[in-house]
Amino acid sequence: MKLNRIQLKNFRNYENLLLDFHPNLNIFLGQNAQGKTNILESIYFLALTRSHRTSHDSELIRWNTERMRVIGEIEKRGSKIPLELELDKRGRHAKVNHLQEKRIADYIGQLNVVMFAPEDLELIKGAPAKRRRFIDMELGQIKAVYLYDSMRYNRALRERNAYLKEFSQKIDPIFLDVLDEQLVEFGNKVMDARSEFVAKLGETAAEIHLQLTHQIENLSIAYVKSVKDDFAGELKAARTKDIARRQTSLGPHRDDLQFFINDINVANFGSQGQQRTVTLSLKLAEIELIHAETREYPILLLDDVMSELDNTRQLDLLETSIGKTQTFLTTTTLDHLNNLPEDLKIFTVDDGKITHENG
Repeated sequence: MKLNRIQLKNFRNYENLLLDFHPNLNIFLGQNAQGKTNILESIYFLALTRSHRTSHDSELIRWNTERMRVIGEIEKRGSKIPLELELDKRGRHAKVNHLQEKRIADYIGQLNVVMFAPEDLELIKGAPAKRRRFIDMELGQIKAVYLYDSMRYNRALRERNAYLKEFSQKIDPIFLDVLDEQLVEFGNKVMDARSEFVAKLGETAAEIHLQLTHQIENLSIAYVKSVKDDFAGELKAARTKDIARRQTSLGPHRDDLQFFINDINVANFGSQGQQRTVTLSLKLAEIELIHAETREYPILLLDDVMSELDNTRQLDLLETSIGKTQTFLTTTTLDHLNNLPEDLKIFTVDDGKITHENG
């Protein structure tokens, strides 16, 4: 899978920008706050219809304008496919091959990406919400039905929580039963899909981690569910507590991941180097898992992470990805980048103005 070109219209600080990309490696070089990350963010947005940096859509629209568009041409399985996403106050509007998609869930998966940003280094020891988002974004790219089930679960969860907050003093148990049925139906589907995904991810990440640590460290990943066995029964048993607290205490919105090296919890007892190697193993495993599911390698987005990795991990990342995936990399300097291929494209970014040269 390749992204041949992208056009931005009123996206962040870019009024109208058109870029053609190298099929293997593209480097965006420039000082901080010049617009490098905005390019990677636009590619991520084109793939997943949302930003990896903000949950506020309005921040993506250029100042004093009402809408923005990201237009791209991807190439996969020998075919070139135009993609287009527009964002305005009414929401998102997606086109594939110039045809409007009725549901965003049907659009996601056309372009697959794996993002590695500095905040991902907090994936191991950060808040559980980071890890749930990690699962949701990656699983949603490869299984459209998961997106549907996840959206239905979140809608049911919002309705249940709103009911608990508004009517905590006069709950209708029959109506709450109806809400619980919806929550359990889609919650079970979400948890089943996550369990299968984490098992596959864990198996692939363990193999990669063994290679990265020269057969010394055994990595394992545990999917920790708030539901032990019977979602419906446990939700019923927790009803009194939920009414008192006016929120839902069980379900996939409470789940988490745990990472172990040689049976030791990495978040609690692992070194910073071990945590970074686990994160690297996860990202490389994502690439392989997406390829296994779609038969296409995803696009790799590296947002200023090379300076955060030592030379050994840089080499591991570049050797594994370059030549296999189309890679987009932002950096403030080329000095710390080793073993780059000669055939690449370098874009210099200065105050939103971009020039390029072949490597």
